[in-house]
Amino acid sequence: MTYYLGIDGGGSKTTCVVGDEHLVLATVTGGASNITRVGESGARETLHRVMREACAAAGITLSQVRRACIGVAGAGREEVAATVRQIVAESFSGEIEVVGDMEIAMVAAFGAGPGVIVVAGTGSIAYGRDAQGRRARAGGWGFEISDEGSAHWIGRAAVSAVLRAADEAGDTSGSLLLRELKTAWHVDSLPELGGAANANPDFAALFPAVLAAAESGDTVAAHVIRQASGELAQLAEIVLRRLFPVQHLSDSPAVPVAMVGGVFRHALKLRELFYNRVRTANPNIVLNPEVVDPVHGALQMARRTAS
Repeated sequence: MTYYLGIDGGGSKTTCVVGDEHLVLATVTGGASNITRVGESGARETLHRVMREACAAAGITLSQVRRACIGVAGAGREEVAATVRQIVAESFSGEIEVVGDMEIAMVAAFGAGPGVIVVAGTGSIAYGRDAQGRRARAGGWGFEISDEGSAHWIGRAAVSAVLRAADEAGDTSGSLLLRELKTAWHVDSLPELGGAANANPDFAALFPAVLAAAESGDTVAAHVIRQASGELAQLAEIVLRRLFPVQHLSDSPAVPVAMVGGVFRHALKLRELFYNRVRTANPNIVLNPEVVDPVHGALQMARRTAS
């Protein structure tokens, strides 16, 4: 029996699957392994642990795995890919391929076919491929200047919005969003919230708080969620225009579009708003209603490219 391993190394969590030629045998989830966010040592700890635990859950040893494919953000930069490859090789002697996280998401969503994915997790990006193999992307340029609609963007936008509301109203003590944000960051006042926001924090960690406030009727939080859906839809539309400029015509082939990432998975209202905007602007698309799990694309790549 031949075994393969696929990893989706994200900024908030890392998922590892082990499978044979046909079946998924085990799936394990761990913490973040994005080198930019947790550093080389943090990525090493997570990657080594999820590989060991996934193999143990499958009833095999890591030495029995023939090939591994790891999808990580930033793998287009050789220094990132080389570092991840070296980390994995420290505990794994089989073949190793390191690719971008959008590459494994594309395979999970469309196999080798055309389509557009929109990824909204800790970061965000839209990425597509047409029938001729041409590719295009939008967004994904990093937390400081881009990653629109991501968990990081939502958290930062929520803090900014609640502080602006305080400036305008003078009193936001009754704001559900403010209470949720203070609880999430363990602060007691607006000045402390502002101080925490300017101390290089993990804005993505605020996403559950913003979502909870929006679902409970907080208007400021709901507005942030609407803004995020619009930003993600705009990323999708950019890639659709570049790769499929006539997809709005009734006689043109339908274009498959898929959603990826925890923001889509957990925020139903955002998902609905995104769907409605993209469908209205591009009626000839087919949008997968399910959120795609990229790790299965990593496993497919490990299987199909084994020498």
